[in-house]
Amino acid sequence: MAKQLPAISDHLRAFIEAQPLFFVGTAAPDGRVNVSPKGLDSLRVLGPTQVVWLNVTGSGNETAAHLLQNPRMTLMFCAFQGPPLILRLYGQAQMLQPGDDGWDELLALFPALPGTRQLFVLEVDLVQTSCGMAVPLMTIEGQREDLNRWAERQTPEDLTAYRERKNTLSIDGFPTGLPRW
Repeated sequence: MAKQLPAISDHLRAFIEAQPLFFVGTAAPDGRVNVSPKGLDSLRVLGPTQVVWLNVTGSGNETAAHLLQNPRMTLMFCAFQGPPLILRLYGQAQMLQPGDDGWDELLALFPALPGTRQLFVLEVDLVQTSCGMAVPLMTIEGQREDLNRWAERQTPEDLTAYRERKNTLSIDGFPTGLPRW
């Protein structure tokens, strides 16, 4: 039932763009594997083998820490409505921060989100689809705005201090490459 493809087709691109939620998986050579759910309007397909997603300030920064040690990343999308489908994008990722080459051009693809912290560019080397018949059908009520409201209440200094406390080390103690603000 699973199909492996070398690139994101137009059909799969439309599926990705319609999803209100995706999951990011990363792992360092040692320590814990991390899987993070991502919402908001935070992902763009740049081409058949490249996607970028915007990361906002959160309680941790596992993805960044893992990529500094091992650039592997998997993105997973599930059809919670309509025909069943699971789509995974496998590849190598790079983190961009403010001031890095390409940051301004890629950031311009997204709506302004308070707490914007990083961009991750995934070079896709394998696309895999599978049936998704065990994924439940669910109704999406909308995006939560809690994180945006929290970030809007922070001053730039508050965000920097929070990131220094919560985002400079992974839960396994690996550096994340932050802060560079």
